[in-house]
Amino acid sequence: MTTTVELPALVKTKDVAPTALRPDDIFLRWILPEIFHELPINVKDDDAAVQLLEDLADKVLPGAGYDEKTKFGVMCALAIDGLPAAGVEYAAVCLTVSGETPCIATLFVSFMDSPEAMGVSAVVKEISSSLHLAERGDVSIVELPCGAAVACIGNREAEIPGELVDGEQGVALPTSYIQVYVPLPNDTTVLMEISTPTMSGWEVFSTVFGNIVSSIRLFKADGSPLITSSGGA
Repeated sequence: MTTTVELPALVKTKDVAPTALRPDDIFLRWILPEIFHELPINVKDDDAAVQLLEDLADKVLPGAGYDEKTKFGVMCALAIDGLPAAGVEYAAVCLTVSGETPCIATLFVSFMDSPEAMGVSAVVKEISSSLHLAERGDVSIVELPCGAAVACIGNREAEIPGELVDGEQGVALPTSYIQVYVPLPNDTTVLMEISTPTMSGWEVFSTVFGNIVSSIRLFKADGSPLITSSGGA
């Protein structure tokens, strides 16, 4: 099944996210909506990272009290813990309200080795097959403007520490996610994922994520566009 994800013009955007560079000089760029805020995953100094999270809490929750901002900061810190070691190159968080319910989502971009297959089309099929066999969720092949990709919609449980839920023990919170795998012609696959434990915001988050992945553009070292399959435009 092949579907097309379109980028509606009505979504407000800001500057493109930082460029990620991989071997063979392939650059990845995408457009991030204003409701998302970058997380400091590559800051080595702990004090600097804490200050950045405090600044982020002040920006995202300008009218909230100290406890609410602290919980938000701790939640962000837990969300990004270990991400660089896992190959995550970029992370962002979104906090919004659906009706009267606060909703949160996190966005991760990471890189992994592609399956051993000849060409991007074969890699796409291999990734799709592996996800199907692993029963990871609803898997489909999609055609993005940058080329062919694999989308996976599924659910998992996220462990929430007790201090964030006013209890001594942590809570396993059902979390829904969408993953999009974009194979590159350098044996690397880009994985972009959005996840949320707040299903009341699912429609908004899934729509925005469709916009984000539709905005992905690939470039060669000389700045010329790179499209990995003939279906891109």
